[in-house]
Amino acid sequence: MARNKHPEETVQLILEVAFRLFMEKGYEHTSIQDIIDQLGGLSKGAIYHHFKSKEDILMAVSDRMTAESNQMLGVIRDRCDLNGREKLKMIFKESINRPVQNDIFTVAPDFHNNAKLLFSLLHDTMDNAAPNYILPIIRQGISDGSIETDYPEQLAELILLAANVWMNPMIFDSSVEESFRKFMIFRQMMQGFGLDIVDDEMLERLKELAAIYQRSK
Repeated sequence: MARNKHPEETVQLILEVAFRLFMEKGYEHTSIQDIIDQLGGLSKGAIYHHFKSKEDILMAVSDRMTAESNQMLGVIRDRCDLNGREKLKMIFKESINRPVQNDIFTVAPDFHNNAKLLFSLLHDTMDNAAPNYILPIIRQGISDGSIETDYPEQLAELILLAANVWMNPMIFDSSVEESFRKFMIFRQMMQGFGLDIVDDEMLERLKELAAIYQRSK
């Protein structure tokens, strides 16, 4: 077979087709063959040249989504017209209202049987998002008086672990009602830190995302 002169285009095509199928059928119900059938003549070898498994394709799709999310976090972190507490609220609001969140909860990957995906989420949360995006905002909040804590690093990790992992229905297979109760506790916990960053509109959006996941299972 001739050497692929445009491997990046092949990767892009594979990811676009895979993402669309994950959306339409769900990750668990999409096979490698389903992806191949939509690649316009590309062979199974073309996929396995770039990805070892369907799981690796999902990881690449997730990485693209994470990169987009981190870009949004960076824009808010670097704004000069908001204090620390206002930035935290905006990050939470913008994160859950992004249209791609509907896509993520529709794809609904099974974290219980995908340790690699779960580790990737934990790794990005603890080693990237918390120290590079949330921690600088908390430090700013301490400086401008909008956030009070003696433990900024731990607070940054706690906020993201609660939001990205504990409240994530895809990890614990939580019902809409169970998810809502977690959201309420998260809200109360943040208020205990003097951070009123979750309003009623956000709670309704979180319930909506949990419902999307339950329908997509």
